[in-house]
Amino acid sequence: MKLRKFLMTVLTTVLTIAPVWGTEEQIYGEVVTSDGETFEGFIRWDKNEGFWDDILDGYRERDDRKGDHYTSRRSGTKKVSIFGITVYREEGDDMGWDWGDKAQSGIRFGHIKSIKPVDSQRARIELKSGEKFEMENSSTDLGESMRELLIDDRKQGILELLWEEIEKIEFMPAPQMPSNFGNRLYGEAFTRRGDSFQGFVCWDVDEIFDTDILDGEEGRRKRKIEFGKIKKIEPLSSQSALVVLKDGTEMELENSNDIDSGNRGVIISDPQLGRISIDWDELEKVEFMESPQGLRYDDFDGGKRIEGKVVLESGEELTGEIRWDDDEEFTWEMLDGEFQDIELDIEFGLVKSVEKISSRTSKVTLKDGRTFKLRNSNDIDSDNRGIFITDKGREEMVEWDEFRRVEFR
Repeated sequence: MKLRKFLMTVLTTVLTIAPVWGTEEQIYGEVVTSDGETFEGFIRWDKNEGFWDDILDGYRERDDRKGDHYTSRRSGTKKVSIFGITVYREEGDDMGWDWGDKAQSGIRFGHIKSIKPVDSQRARIELKSGEKFEMENSSTDLGESMRELLIDDRKQGILELLWEEIEKIEFMPAPQMPSNFGNRLYGEAFTRRGDSFQGFVCWDVDEIFDTDILDGEEGRRKRKIEFGKIKKIEPLSSQSALVVLKDGTEMELENSNDIDSGNRGVIISDPQLGRISIDWDELEKVEFMESPQGLRYDDFDGGKRIEGKVVLESGEELTGEIRWDDDEEFTWEMLDGEFQDIELDIEFGLVKSVEKISSRTSKVTLKDGRTFKLRNSNDIDSDNRGIFITDKGREEMVEWDEFRRVEFR
């Protein structure tokens, strides 16, 4: 009896001190408020971001770049830029002024060292690399329109903070300790065109933990189901979906934007790609499965300048630092495009090459070997604003119709 009691005591102690698998992938940091309070713990950002590979969206300020005059390789074409912004373009008889100061941008949280609100819509971002820039709200990720910012404080539990209360957020590696938010959702999404994507799941641009709730009605009965109990969700129409639980129970739910055409989309986060966004009418089904370990804070380097070799249609090669689409110049920035009506946001640091197929389509090859034919984005079609290559202080611009392919280092 004494031996049994002793063994139970030892087992309880081991379970208590054993590390908790999976929490190192969650966003973690210290939040300092405007009235001097400090909270430390896991962070859930705008409901649908809670992990280091999740993307912070916004408009990036572009006025911190050096001013230069750019001359393209095509005779008679000239661009003048100030702080990296093309303000004058002359091509034959076509000329004019074009002012702009920001561009749509996104960055995975793991690259960020700190975020400091500037006003009701903007924040100052500092990266691990030391790079600093401002981002302005483009949806609900920044500013007063943020849906919520929750911190699972180590002493007080989960607290909700308003944007105007935040003085600064310092990010740091997450410890292996219990998180009150729950475990991350993981699964495979199948599309109606026959493609499939496996990764971490964000449902309805909202639910990301197994403790989050799927709402719906089964006949007259209202259902609130924890995602951790769900095996599969399969849309049946614009108004309903089949939900299969892990215990085998099946039910058809309706009257909720979680399971009808009001769904804002299913996002798959792939650590070796970036973000995959699937609309409800493109979704065949999602099958949930056990979540593997995701990326930790230390797996991100803060980014560096994009470098590579640009091959022209003429066969000529240009090598050096690259500014893509007169916009993206760091490996943490995103290359956007559509694949089979699925929106992809791919981190440049994960791209091996881009090859032009036509004026509207390009083949993008990832470093893990996967390829996608992308379209409907100025990143990969004739609306590209120019590919700039800098080598030994000399910068040249390549127009899209001169471009053949690029191989990134």
